[in-house]
Formats: sequence, C-alpha cells, structure tokens
Amino acid sequence: MTFGRRRSLSLLPVLALVGLLGGSSTLVSGCKDKGKVSAEEARGNVKLLVELAEKDVAEVDRGLPEGAKRMAAHLAKETDAKQPDAKQNAPQVRTALLKMRQQVPDLGVAKSTFFAFTDDKGIAVRNDLEQDTMAGKDLVAAYPELKKALAGEPYVTTQGTFPGVPNPQGPDHEWIAGVPVKRDDGSLIGLLVTGWTYRRFAYHLQETLKREVQDKLMRDNDKGKLPILYVMIFDKDGVYGARGTPAPNEKALTEVGLTAKTAAGPFDAPIMLDDRAFGYAAARVPKLGPDVGIVVLRSEI
Repeated sequence: MTFGRRRSLSLLPVLALVGLLGGSSTLVSGCKDKGKVSAEEARGNVKLLVELAEKDVAEVDRGLPEGAKRMAAHLAKETDAKQPDAKQNAPQVRTALLKMRQQVPDLGVAKSTFFAFTDDKGIAVRNDLEQDTMAGKDLVAAYPELKKALAGEPYVTTQGTFPGVPNPQGPDHEWIAGVPVKRDDGSLIGLLVTGWTYRRFAYHLQETLKREVQDKLMRDNDKGKLPILYVMIFDKDGVYGARGTPAPNEKALTEVGLTAKTAAGPFDAPIMLDDRAFGYAAARVPKLGPDVGIVVLRSEI
C-alpha cells in the first residue's frame, strides 16, 4: 500500500460524500493518521526482523560447536614437543580463528563482530581482529555465565558489557556465545567465544530492513519515498540504536517502557518526536536473551 500520495477528487464526489455523512464538514478519506499508518507498517517490519534475528542466532548455535572442534585441531597441529602450547602464542591463535571461520559455513556468514579464544581459566588469548582489545582480559568476569562453558556445558549464551573504551554513541550491551574447546582426551584447552554488540546488530537489522522496503517499492512499481526508519535493540536497561540514531529517539523509546509493553506480545503505537508523526512496533526475541527485543521506529515521507 502507498501512503502520502493524494488523489484528486472532483467537486461532485466530495459534495456527495458530505451528503452521505449527514452534512458533516469532516471528510473521510482513505488516508489514516500518519502515526497510526507508520505503526501499522512498523508492525510488519518488526515481525520480519524478529525472524531474521532468530536466523542469525541459529547460525551461531549451529556453527560454534563445530568451530570448537576446528580450533582444537588447529591448535594441536601447531603444538609439538619442540614448542610451547600453541594456545599461548597469540599470532597462531589468531590464524587458527581465521581458518576456523573460513571452514565452518555458518560462522562464515554469522553476524558476529569478533571470535576470540581464551585459556582454560577464561582469560582471552587473542581475537580475530587486527586490533585486539580483549587479550589478557578475563572474559568470564565480564560474562559470568561463561563459567558454565568452562565447567563443560556444551553451549552457553549470555549478555553483558565488556569493559573498555565507552561507545561514543552511548551505553551498549553485547550478546555472547561460548563453547569449550577440548583435546581428544576430553580435557579443556579453553573457550571459543563470539558475539556482537547490540548497536552493531541494530545496524545490521536496520540496513537489511531499508533494503527490503526499497525492494518492495520497486517490485510494486511504487514511486513513493523510502520512509524514515530506525531499528534499535531494547532490554530492561535501555534502547540501543545503530550509529546515527538520534539520542532523543532512544530516550523517548526508553521512556515508553518497551519491556513492560511487550510482556504479553508484540506492541505498536504512534508517537510524536520533534513535532513529527512516527509509529513504532516492538517485539521480544527470546533467543537474544530474557527481556531483549527489537523496536522499529518509522515515519512515512
């Protein structure tokens, strides 16, 4: 459906419509309140993104255990009687991480912003990024649920905040997954850990939604303009938007109380921001964690 384009009405049909309404001076048109229209459209958008987020998590669910096996094999190959344990050699660990990701299809396409390897105490040895801010940090202290993976639980997901340089966009959280990496005899070598920040994941979802909306306009031969779209992740502590999301938008949606409003299921409503009509729709994504969800903020042009 296309919104924002007016169809001209001749005088006679207008007068006839007024007559049918008993002389009312208010004309009923097919155009609804813009905020309500945006909220209705956002409802479909958020449903699409919930499905996408579940697919993104499933890629990690499937791929990380296989990745742990590949890591164990790569580390074993780098170790012999003449050299120290390869897991303590950061360059070799990074090489193993890069190879592992190439060899596991689900991890090759995963939306993870990093893959890291820890020792058997949960201390990060190296991640796969050029600039490593994790090395030497206690990942189990940052994400306590990873203790379960150290204890042998085959797959653990959690949420938390990594200590480090604050994000200039504002506070951020991470979704984290970890699995134990074991030797052939079952003894623990360390952990394979991956994840993404909420803001980075919001950017991925936002760009995907923009492409989908643009493609739909083209498929429908609709010359309407792309609406204003923002995608954010929310939890009980706040709302986290992609780079470029206006801080007042995050603040307004934080004050709405999305966790409470989505307790019984998806929720949508119109909202005014800076004298402009928007609509938003929010829904939880249990696979991202308790009380974590996606919110789409939209305004028709």
